Amino acid sequence: MKLTVLKSTIAGVALAAAASAAWADKANDTLRVAFTKELENVDSYFNSSREGVVLQRAVWDGLIYRDPVTNEYKGNLATEWEWIDDTTIEFKLREGVTFHDGSDFTADDVVFTVNYVADEANGVKTQRNVNWMKSAEKIDDYTVRIMLKDKFPAAIEFLSGPVSMYPSDYYAEAGPEGMGLKPVGTGPYKVVSVVPGQHFVLEKNEAYHDSPKGQPTVTNVDIRTIPDVNTQMAELFSGTLDLIWQVPADQAEKLAETGQFTVSNESTMRVGYLGMDASGRSGDTPFKDIRVRKAVNHAINRGELVEALLKGQSQVISTPCFPSQFGCDVDAAVSYDYDPEKAKELLAEAGYPDGFTTDFYAYRDREYAEAISSYLNAVGIDTNFKMLQYSALRELNMKGETPISFQTWGSYSVNDASAMVSQFFKHGSLDDARDDETLEYLNIADSATDPEVRKENYSKAIKRITEQAFWAPMFSYNTNYVTTKEVEYTPTADEVLRFTTVTWN
Repeated sequence: MKLTVLKSTIAGVALAAAASAAWADKANDTLRVAFTKELENVDSYFNSSREGVVLQRAVWDGLIYRDPVTNEYKGNLATEWEWIDDTTIEFKLREGVTFHDGSDFTADDVVFTVNYVADEANGVKTQRNVNWMKSAEKIDDYTVRIMLKDKFPAAIEFLSGPVSMYPSDYYAEAGPEGMGLKPVGTGPYKVVSVVPGQHFVLEKNEAYHDSPKGQPTVTNVDIRTIPDVNTQMAELFSGTLDLIWQVPADQAEKLAETGQFTVSNESTMRVGYLGMDASGRSGDTPFKDIRVRKAVNHAINRGELVEALLKGQSQVISTPCFPSQFGCDVDAAVSYDYDPEKAKELLAEAGYPDGFTTDFYAYRDREYAEAISSYLNAVGIDTNFKMLQYSALRELNMKGETPISFQTWGSYSVNDASAMVSQFFKHGSLDDARDDETLEYLNIADSATDPEVRKENYSKAIKRITEQAFWAPMFSYNTNYVTTKEVEYTPTADEVLRFTTVTWN
């Protein structure tokens, strides 16, 4: 099947506006940014979107910071740390740090935050980010210990990413709903205005501590949710936006051709994949049959998708994790070449010589999902394509009601295979395989302190997952950033838009 690429065109009115556009709100020192996806809750523990990660890194801080270029761990809210034993880490905290509401950051805030998010009853959205922690205890005002439920060598990596510290008194009263409406952190930017899901205004934290994140340069950041990329581009031309990101390759190329914008492309850890209901959570689905799952894997021309649609630094992926993540053994994975005839043979062997019809879900990248749907249709898997909001699709996933879906996962930019493989294959609410052998390997890999033992068992899990074709890994993503010429921004490979590194030209 030849993939047809539909190239979007830039509206003439936008081109006409370009000549007179005010290229940036430099005069007001306000960076105007578009988010494509609606953020369900600003509280970083109660959303799981990339937009949420961006705000989390701007508004809150963690105990540790991982440099996105060197991958070196540096102290942030903690100045030093040491392992007391295999399940206890002691932290010395940075003194003189204040939250945006003026309250002091102390050990009480760490103890409250850890104990709150570690309690499954409080419903943190992505349990994988926090469920390895047991509790925290205060030694003195600026010394705290975090206790783990079991050995978890990736603890430092998680503490440098999705685990942020919250003000104990404020959060105890406000909770997730209040934090979503009036966020309070220690980060480089404070939130001064929120229209839930639609509009967020940030202001430079003049009292920001000596953090490895760096001091913010731009005074204000004005973020609006604009789902349609063409509308974003029109606003970029008219001068009402300064930065857009996650721009599809074709549109990014066209914007670059105008010579009026700076277009940057950077790789990411985000992996696109097809999840299939191998265990029958959604009913007596054909995807319980390994031959059907293998047929799906053979039906799709991943290389053509990357070349025609994603472009940039994207690559074909054969693993249920990103290759740079610790333990993501590419050589252990069973890969499936594009072979539509083989796919048809496997479907016939499974009892579907004439194919079958199934609901097929996605929440983003309609063009990619529709192309994948076309490949499936071509071998006899007729798809009833359903495009949903992310939160709606995630709810269906957690209930086990999606026979097959196209989704993505960016691992919260955590550079460890556990952030992806263990998120989806340890019998949690998002695990449609429910495979005991895979679970056994991952339990060992997640808790072993010997790196070689971890690697060995992640390799076994990856081999098992791909042999059984529980997923159909597709490709890695890259991100296109487009800014006006007045804006200077260098993206990093972890898919985190960092406002602290934005400057004016």
